[in-house]
Amino acid sequence: MEPREVNILQRKADEFLQIFRKGEEFTQELLKENERLRFRVAQLEEGELASRRTDELTVRNLREQLALLEEERDRLLARFKEVEEENKVFASKYLEVELENNNLANLYVASYQLHSTLDFAEVLRVVQEIVINLVGAEKFVLYLRNERTDELAPAVAEGLNLADVAPVLVGSGIVGRVSETGESFYQESIPLFQGIDFEKPLTAIPLKINDLVIGVLAVYKLLVQKPGFSPMDYELFSMLAGHSATAIFSSKLYSQSARKLSTIRGFLDLLRERPAE
Repeated sequence: MEPREVNILQRKADEFLQIFRKGEEFTQELLKENERLRFRVAQLEEGELASRRTDELTVRNLREQLALLEEERDRLLARFKEVEEENKVFASKYLEVELENNNLANLYVASYQLHSTLDFAEVLRVVQEIVINLVGAEKFVLYLRNERTDELAPAVAEGLNLADVAPVLVGSGIVGRVSETGESFYQESIPLFQGIDFEKPLTAIPLKINDLVIGVLAVYKLLVQKPGFSPMDYELFSMLAGHSATAIFSSKLYSQSARKLSTIRGFLDLLRERPAE
């Protein structure tokens, strides 16, 4: 073979080797890039898994915190309801105390008014005002007992014509029995439409000093805005049973004494004016 051909072959062989080496280098680079990409994919998958685990842990923590917050909210709501109920109880007790104080003040004023005068007509007027303004009675009669005739004569009639109210014999009917026994009478239920029946009062209260009954307060109709008797009314009736009786009895004795004194003075004046013989 000629040297020229040998050189050509040698040059082609060198070119082939260069191409082969470049191919080998390129293959190595591809393998390295593939390895790098696989490593990167593995990293991403591992990171995604770790991120997923982190997210799950975060979600679990958030759920636990939410459960704790809901539990705390429920506890606070329960405590709030307890405090609200306590406030209602306190408010109710406060109103009861305020009402009791008001009732005591009313009882004091009523008692003071009853004993502030010895004028018989004024005492009857005070009793009438107490029954109207404090008890809330619209129609009632105050009977006074006549020991000589043994009957109850009407002395005060509110909402009624006094002339239309007949005397009641002691022991006759509800009013008469209350006068005889000295025991109060209350209807069990207040009728919605309250007609006037002198034989059936809503309540009949004996006015007595110790065991001596001097009269009876008979209520026949309450004011429209008053549906029935309250505990305060029963206290007022109890007060009226004693204090009114004392005030009426005292003022009546005073009036009788005053009239007798006036009669005696008039008689003495006549004696003084009589000329001496």
